[in-house]
Amino acid sequence: MALERTTEAEKLLLHQHTEKHFTAGEVVRDIIIGVSDGLTVPFALAAGLSGANASSAIVLTAGIAEVAAGAISMGLGGYLAAKSESDHYMKELKREQEEIIAVPDTEAAEVAEILSEYGIEPHEYRPVVNALRKNPKAWLDFMMKFELGLEKPDPKRAIQSAATIAISYIIGGLVPLFPYFVIPLARKAMVASVVLTLIALLIFGYAKGYLTGNQPLKSAFQTALVGAIASAAAFGMAKAVQG
Repeated sequence: MALERTTEAEKLLLHQHTEKHFTAGEVVRDIIIGVSDGLTVPFALAAGLSGANASSAIVLTAGIAEVAAGAISMGLGGYLAAKSESDHYMKELKREQEEIIAVPDTEAAEVAEILSEYGIEPHEYRPVVNALRKNPKAWLDFMMKFELGLEKPDPKRAIQSAATIAISYIIGGLVPLFPYFVIPLARKAMVASVVLTLIALLIFGYAKGYLTGNQPLKSAFQTALVGAIASAAAFGMAKAVQG
């Protein structure tokens, strides 16, 4: 009865206390990858072409082609990375499952070693080890998380990652190209593109810093600086080649 009361009290405490943790880390990472490249690469391309005295129509054509190719390339990269992570997990899961069946005593000793590293005494962790041996699924999950440090990936992760990165790249890539849609003269469009993209980079950098727990203002200026250097380098190289 005392144990049941304790369990009920613990459940009540958990129900009353809700921890607010940021759990969308993988999605945010994909958005950051897509938007940061989308803002920077087409921005540098547009600046370089403008430096070569290309018309707005040419900049737009090249820019849209780059955004399309970049979105496909980045999305495919995200898919392959997530797929490789999933394949690695399944490979290690199978290997660990075989080891639990083939050498259970050795695996149990590994559990004991892991728990001892947390300062748990032998008389305290032995019941835990024995309980895990009676529950092979929980034992396998324990070994994957605490021995190998691997979390089971979402089966839809590869597709979601590819779509998130590709869409984010397109959204980011259209920002520096927008002025070229409305301003026929490339030089004037480039000035508007620089202003618009730097503002977007500052906003994006601030949001990135805020969501990842870093200093938002520092992140904003660092992100804008990278974009500015990339576009200045592309513009300078185009002028140098043009002579």
